[in-house]
Amino acid sequence: MSKAGTDGRRPETKAVNSAAMAMVKRVAAAVLRFLYRVELRGEEHYHAAPRAVVVANHLSLLDTPLLAAFLPGCPALAVTEDMVRCWWMRPWLKLVDAFKVDPRSPLAMLPVVRALKRGGRCVMFPEARLSVTGALMKVYDGPAVVAARTGAPILPVWIDGTQHVPQSLVAGSKYRRRWFPRVTITILPARPIELPAGVRGRKRRQLAGERLYDLMTEAAFAAGNPDRTLYEAMLDARDRHGGATAVFEDPEGKPLSYDRLVLAASVLGPKLARVAPRGAAVGVLMPNAVGTAALFAALQATGRVPAMLNFTVGPSQLVQACEVASLKLVVTARRFVKLAHLGASVAALEAATKVIYLEDIRDSLTLADKLGGKLRSFSARAGHRALGVKPGDPAVILFTSGSENLPKGVVLSHRNLVANCLQLRARVDFSPADVLFNALPVFHSFGLTGGLVLPMVSGFKCFLYPSPLHYRMVPEAAYGCNATMMFGTDTFLAAYGRTAHPYDFRSLRYIFAGAEALRDETRRQWADRFGVRILEGYGATETGPVLAVNTPMFAEPGSVGRFLPGIEHRLEPVEGIAEGGRLLVSGPNIMIGYLKIENPGVLEPTPDGWHDTGDIVSVDGHGFARILGRLKRFAKVAGEMVSLTAAEALVISLWPENRHAVVAARDPRKGEQLVLVTERAGASRTALVEQAQASGVSELLIPRTVMVVEAVPLLCTGKVDYVQVQALVAAGKRAGRQAA
Repeated sequence: MSKAGTDGRRPETKAVNSAAMAMVKRVAAAVLRFLYRVELRGEEHYHAAPRAVVVANHLSLLDTPLLAAFLPGCPALAVTEDMVRCWWMRPWLKLVDAFKVDPRSPLAMLPVVRALKRGGRCVMFPEARLSVTGALMKVYDGPAVVAARTGAPILPVWIDGTQHVPQSLVAGSKYRRRWFPRVTITILPARPIELPAGVRGRKRRQLAGERLYDLMTEAAFAAGNPDRTLYEAMLDARDRHGGATAVFEDPEGKPLSYDRLVLAASVLGPKLARVAPRGAAVGVLMPNAVGTAALFAALQATGRVPAMLNFTVGPSQLVQACEVASLKLVVTARRFVKLAHLGASVAALEAATKVIYLEDIRDSLTLADKLGGKLRSFSARAGHRALGVKPGDPAVILFTSGSENLPKGVVLSHRNLVANCLQLRARVDFSPADVLFNALPVFHSFGLTGGLVLPMVSGFKCFLYPSPLHYRMVPEAAYGCNATMMFGTDTFLAAYGRTAHPYDFRSLRYIFAGAEALRDETRRQWADRFGVRILEGYGATETGPVLAVNTPMFAEPGSVGRFLPGIEHRLEPVEGIAEGGRLLVSGPNIMIGYLKIENPGVLEPTPDGWHDTGDIVSVDGHGFARILGRLKRFAKVAGEMVSLTAAEALVISLWPENRHAVVAARDPRKGEQLVLVTERAGASRTALVEQAQASGVSELLIPRTVMVVEAVPLLCTGKVDYVQVQALVAAGKRAGRQAA
């Protein structure tokens, strides 16, 4: 490191012996390319930004030599004291114009500011330390402040692969170590740090840091490869993390490794291929279990499309789902049908389509089938590619919950699901050391993507539990498998919180809630009883499903977090609603289309790639989204648009321990009126009026009619079944009493 470089008096264009340095760089790059098969992507973006703050993630001590050798020219490099003290790092620092700085200190960045004002590029590691997770860690705002002060754009660089080298600190012994892993360096287009006019001081630094973090997570997402099929993404994960890595486990206690998963797919796949043509949709009526994971992988490997059937609905709804998706085949298991008491449902399915059982397939396997499967597992990638399955082809069919209308088939492509996993991984530091506990059913988008696809393509283990309704057993199972992450809905999490021992969730570091609004009561319950913060997210079946999520880096109680990288959104104004707007989203995770009962089996594409969520959403200046309600969940009372969700919030604030639902009914005088359906014994409108007056909310939010019932109808996901609630109100059925 040159003295001139240390005090910032010399720009990169005045490097000593530039010709000799260029030769050394070429030799160093050749050696590193040979050892690590380094691939440099987006070099044109580097040349297009002659003056920029280059920011890179920091996975290992190898990152600095890689950037010094592969970034063109002789950029300035802001290094920390630890790098300077490292003896073997010093020769590499001679290839660049190095500054010794502390990104955590604003004053220490002055030499960088002076150098950038004269022109050139400066490379910085905004994390200011080596990552121990493999994902982006705390990002300091120093580089963003430098960019904002000098007017230089940010040029994001993402390094991948060096987390595997012995010089990395990522995830300790759980991460597969290799001396010479494949390394990619991805350079994204330069982006300016744009800050609102008039923002000064600490708030300006905060906003600059947020913009920098967003650019870095966009780089993490862009460096991934969503243009793969699910099966190819799974094989990539096996190559990266090792075939012996356990990826699924269930209460039966038999972990399923990547190698066993590929073998099961190679044996089971050809059997299924004989009864379902390539590209056909195949119904899957299975619980959360390792056998379901193997069946899902087998269908993906052979180019068939699993249609995940909701076994909690009645026989007629199951037959309707088969009609919507034009299913000619359904796969299930006799043991599951018996334990789940699905005899009537399966009988109805057998009358409408062909049903086969996994036990029959297993009993029909011969030695030749097993040996052939073993041989096919060695060339699994080539065999799958020979099918010609494309990333944009359908990968799975899910069905909407039907909480407000008739269910529809949602067709998600391979690209949709892989992209959504990459988006999540760009924001949340999943690692091979994690154990995910998932009791959400895999026929639900949250349970499928989060509990099946995400671990399959990411390399951490998922413990699949068959039912979220086992309120006493779920905490015990989470304790037994040492879960570090968990998915749930407010309904289920509140129930677990009431029944669990305070030590059951001792190992949890993340709990993600979705599918329904998270109540403050549930959030406080988990924080006080278990010391765990619940991170609320938001999504829809049509979006893969995750759109936004709170993370340890950026969390705001009451919001559903910030939108994931790669997602564009816009808010369209709605007449009569002053705050927020109707949310439309676009991105690589948006479904390819619907299947509807009016036109069974025919895909209706998403118009212009934009999906109308039907939700009324507000987004603040820091990017946090808040769900104000569904457009269908608004009523027009006395000419005013009233949120039924806000009315429910008023009721919950008075009786948080009970379940409630507010729906709209016709009113001869005011157009519509609000009706409260509640499990609260003795609930009265008088108490609601007093609560509204004490809270200072509009009287329009007070339900006109109160109906007390024994149990508010729920869907299997824990969401309120508003179709059934509306039917209760319309028919005047009541388990208790109704009072005006």
